[in-house]
Amino acid sequence: MSGFETILYATQDGHARITLNRPEKLNALSFVMQAELSAALWEADNDRSVHCVILEGAGRAFCAGYDLSGADGEVPVSPVEDKDGKTYRGHRSIDDDAWQLERQQRWRMALFDMHKPVIAKVHGYCLAGGCDLALLADMVIAADDATFGFPPARDLGALPNNFWVYNCGPQWAKRLLLTGDTVTGTEAQAIGLVMKAVPGNDLENEVVGLAGRMAKIDPDLLSANKRIVNLAMELMGARTLQRLAVENDVRGHNTRAADGFRASVAEKGLKATLRARDAAFGDGRARVFGPETRDENGRLTGLEESE
Repeated sequence: MSGFETILYATQDGHARITLNRPEKLNALSFVMQAELSAALWEADNDRSVHCVILEGAGRAFCAGYDLSGADGEVPVSPVEDKDGKTYRGHRSIDDDAWQLERQQRWRMALFDMHKPVIAKVHGYCLAGGCDLALLADMVIAADDATFGFPPARDLGALPNNFWVYNCGPQWAKRLLLTGDTVTGTEAQAIGLVMKAVPGNDLENEVVGLAGRMAKIDPDLLSANKRIVNLAMELMGARTLQRLAVENDVRGHNTRAADGFRASVAEKGLKATLRARDAAFGDGRARVFGPETRDENGRLTGLEESE
């Protein structure tokens, strides 16, 4: 479909396929991409021929996180926005930061709020903002060698969307978010972070097969059954937690660690800062099965025997 710059949109056989399409940036989420994704999701929800949505990423990753470079970041708040001679919000105050995060959250929450079900088809990296998207979907099917995690929790902030506890429970949510470590698709299935993990060569057929089964169901009935499950989650505080997650991320942005991150980016650049941060964590992986033994470089050992 024309009109989108950072995503691809197509409909076929009763489903819409939305593809994050910044492969050269590992589909890092810019403001423009988030706004376009929200618009595409509501387009699919409004189309009576669409029963469900497949959300995927182009290239070698689903989504490697938020775009921290600041590129592709200008999305007018309204058609009358005119910055000449006017003072609009930036990121000057704590309230400005919360307001900007809430704006982005409203775009992402379309995944949860729309009536029709969404399948996240995850391959490669699914990090930080990628997890924020995937875990807002109704079902996540991943390649068994996909990588899930939230490395920015090491120094940059908290999570502006947080459905981890509703999927993998409080202990594994803490294990991953308190370290920024990652798990594979197979491990993510074992702890309930995703619904299912399959070999990469089978991922497309697995997702399309499920979408095809939902295409046989009246979309209004799909809506009724999605929304009652989501309502159950809301009664458990899921929506309120998302509002609080934004406030908590602002808190994270005002820590000494976040100040150090920003200072390092200004001095050394973003890539060097991320490289130095993550080097301290070795391979950056958690182990779901068996003891977590590491070599002198912080890399897990004995993976062949335990996995």
